[in-house]
Amino acid sequence: MLNVKDLHVAYGQSEALHGISFEANKNETIAIMGRNGMGKTTLFKSLIGILPIKSGHIEVAGKEVSKDESYKRVAKGIAYVPQGRMIFPTLTVEENIHTGLENAKVKKVPEEIYALFPVLWEMRARKGGNLSGGQQQQLAIARALVTDPKVLLLDEPTEGIQPSIIKDIAKALNEIRKLREITIVVSEQVLSFAMDVADRLFVIEGGRLVHESTRADTDTARIKQFLSV
Repeated sequence: MLNVKDLHVAYGQSEALHGISFEANKNETIAIMGRNGMGKTTLFKSLIGILPIKSGHIEVAGKEVSKDESYKRVAKGIAYVPQGRMIFPTLTVEENIHTGLENAKVKKVPEEIYALFPVLWEMRARKGGNLSGGQQQQLAIARALVTDPKVLLLDEPTEGIQPSIIKDIAKALNEIRKLREITIVVSEQVLSFAMDVADRLFVIEGGRLVHESTRADTDTARIKQFLSV
């Protein structure tokens, strides 16, 4: 469903990603683990088109998207939940979700969205800025889901969120995948969360993928070594 091949990304003369390659299948969740500054956000921004790539290929469901602008990538099936959530603080919960329906034929929030995130239904008239971090994260995921994506990218979804809400988000992501059969790619530093949601785990270090394992074969002690400063 998502095929990334030999991706190189640079900031000016300085190369940040050095030939990243991986595939994510339909109805699969993969986690890209790594410390801060190792290239996770750069990778995600290049996948959605915020950062241009120097060379390489990105395909979604067999369609090349590497040169497309972000909105065209969304139309081809990528949805992106950025680090820090980036919701609109002055809009209500419902209005925030509606911003994801810009290109939809039916401008109504699907009932399954509120079924996945009951707290958003209860707070649909509340301003986004008045929600807790965990509630804002659920709102950001809901907004991405209404674009009906084939691939959902989540950049550091657990950042700044209390452990009980992290469990809720893991449960919701597993439910979403079951309902929609979509591909989920999550960047993460919290290993327990990655182990709850991911079928395969990768580690990024210095702009390169340096480790890959299935969840069943993951040596958690080894991953923790990569994540420790």
